[in-house]
Parts: sequence; structure tokens; C-alpha cells
Amino acid sequence: MRGAEKQFETLVIHHGYDTTQHLGSLSVPIFQTSTFTFDTAEQGEARFAGQEEGYIYSRLANPTTRALEEKMACLEGGEAALAFGSGMAAVSAVLFALTKANDHIICSQGVYGCTFGLLQFLNKKYNISHDFCSMETEEEICRLIRPETVCIYVETPINPTMKLIDLEMIVRTAKEHGIKVVVDNTFCSPYLQKPLSLGCDVVVHSATKYIGGHGDVVAGIAVGRKELMEEVAKTTQKDIGGIISPFDAWLLLRGIKTLPVRMDRHCANAEKIAQLLKKHPLVSKVYYPNDPDNPDYRICQKQMKRGGGLVAFEIKGTKQDVQRFLNRLQLIKIAVSLGDTETLIQHPATMTHAVVPEEIRKSMGISDQLIRLSVGLEAWEDIWQDLEQALCSISQDTFS
Repeated sequence: MRGAEKQFETLVIHHGYDTTQHLGSLSVPIFQTSTFTFDTAEQGEARFAGQEEGYIYSRLANPTTRALEEKMACLEGGEAALAFGSGMAAVSAVLFALTKANDHIICSQGVYGCTFGLLQFLNKKYNISHDFCSMETEEEICRLIRPETVCIYVETPINPTMKLIDLEMIVRTAKEHGIKVVVDNTFCSPYLQKPLSLGCDVVVHSATKYIGGHGDVVAGIAVGRKELMEEVAKTTQKDIGGIISPFDAWLLLRGIKTLPVRMDRHCANAEKIAQLLKKHPLVSKVYYPNDPDNPDYRICQKQMKRGGGLVAFEIKGTKQDVQRFLNRLQLIKIAVSLGDTETLIQHPATMTHAVVPEEIRKSMGISDQLIRLSVGLEAWEDIWQDLEQALCSISQDTFS
């Protein structure tokens, strides 16, 4: 089935798998094998030489994994995709493939804590330097570009502040200087945002989140042009070895079939919760992309289908007040992941971004009062009731 002829909701279910090639099995088979046999020694030689198509070893390729990669490439509008054992395996493989010693990366002002740690590691070990940038204007980016700048790395929405980056502007600036653009699309999934269609070079995902959607797998995805993905596959994926298992690939294939349905519910719930939080007297700020009062609302309207399932907000009080609020929640679970069916909440300053030095963390907009809420699929009334009772309880503690 040709992807261009079908809608997204159909592609997540049908693309990349032919039942007639697998004894009529409706579900993609799990090829739980480490290696594959050759009919002859000559066939083995031909496959290792790249002269014959076929499987060799599951670190190099696997039929279940291949089905996932073909589906993700189609959904993101890319030529090829690679699956990894974690989101950070995908991020590190791409950055290692794009850089060499003494190169330079420009990065959005605010990234996932482990991405920050990877950038520090690259700087310390290989003198691959980086600069953080708000990326609000072309002039700001151009001031940071050096002859050795090879990559602009972007999160949008940014974790955890939900700030948006105008990808069309980033691509326009990068192309003028021959620089690759890598976008972490985890918070949106390809259902809400397609960076490759805007001219970006690579999309990465923590597929643990919305792609899987059920909190039962850790995985990563990278999507881009075939030539670049083949380079990543032959070097950093093959030789560093951060691959996905066939069973985890199957879990993602199962989860992704319901991606559009889940994302619509996540978005609808998040929109409602964001509006209610804005009205609460103990909430000082709410950050949600599709809020008309959000300064990045125009960008959201331009490049996102909806606002997503994540809401960040700040409450009035101290870090201890925030922790008391989290501890009073009953339905909502304290956990650092996102995109699950359950509503999850966390405190970035002491959890996902604890590795970031305080001064840098605050410059990213991550205060001690900031909370990140991954709105799940429960009834929004129950989610709000839990948030409201926890806010009420800390109010009583503070003023009693």
C-alpha cells in the first residue's frame, strides 16, 4: 500500500506489513532470534558484502524491527527510520554520526536533562562544543554560528517549559549555512507535528512515550533521509549497539495503531485541564501551546495540529509546597515519563532536570515552582478533581 494514498489513521494500522507474506498472521510476528541462517557460504559472503538483500544478525536488522521502521518513516514523512533501545540511544547515535571532534552544536534553550548530560559528555570527551539559544530570531542564531557548526538541535515543545520553536525559521537559517537540523518530536508524535515536512533533516523520538503509549517499553526512533539513516545504521547504531529488541519493536507496533485516537483524547483532556489551572488562585502560570494567551500560540497554530497532552504550570509557594502538593495527589501518579494512558506528574528541578546546574536550569525557565503534567486518558473531571483537592490541601496547610 502506497503511503501517499492513505490517511494517517489508516497508515498507523496498515502500513509496512503484508499479511500474505507471513502465513496470514494479522499481527506482525515477533522474530525473537539473535541470528539468521544462510543457505550457502556464498550467500553469507554476498550478504556481508552488501551484494544480496537478507538478514544476518538482529543487531544489524530484524524483520519485526524493520516493520516498525518502515511504519515510522511513513508516518513522519521520511525516507528511512531506525529503531533503538531508548530515546537517548537514538539521540546519541544521530549526534555521534553528525559530529566529529572539535565540531559545534547550537541547541534550543532548554532540553531534556539526559540530552544536556550528553552534550556535556561530548564537550568533555571530544571537544564538541555547544551553545544554548532561545531561537526566537534568525539574528540570534546567526550570531552563534561558527565555521565548525554542524548541527542545530531543537526540542519543540521544549521539555519541560513547553516553549515552542518556529521550525520554518530554523530551517531557513540552517540551510543558508549548510547546517543539519535535528528535532526531538517526542512531545508531539508525528500525529501532531511533522518536522521533516518543514525541511528539517532528522526527527528523533523517545518512543517510550506517545509512540508506545502504555508505559511498558523503553525505545527510541530516528527518521530522516535514506542516505543519512544508512550512515547512522552502518556506524553508530551497528558499532555502539543501542538496538531495540524484537519484542519491544512489536510492543511499539501494537501501541502505535491507536496513536491518533489516544492523541486526540490526550489533547482534549489537556486543553480542559490547562484552562482550569489558569483560573485557580494558587496557580501563578500555565504553559500550554494551544492556549491563545501563550506567547507561542502563533507558532502552535502554524506547525502543530493540536496542543499536545502536556501542561506545565507553576504554583505559588516554595519547593516544599510543590512537594506537598505532589504528595497529596491520589489518582495522579508521580513519575518522570509521559504519554502513558495514566496521568503522570513530576517536578523537573529535582527529577528530570536535576543534572542541570541550578544557574543554567533557571535560565532555561525551570524554577522550583514548575510542575510538568502528562495528562492521561482518564475522564478529565477525575483528573481535575485530584488536582483541585491537592491544591486545596496545601492552601489549608499554608494559611491555617
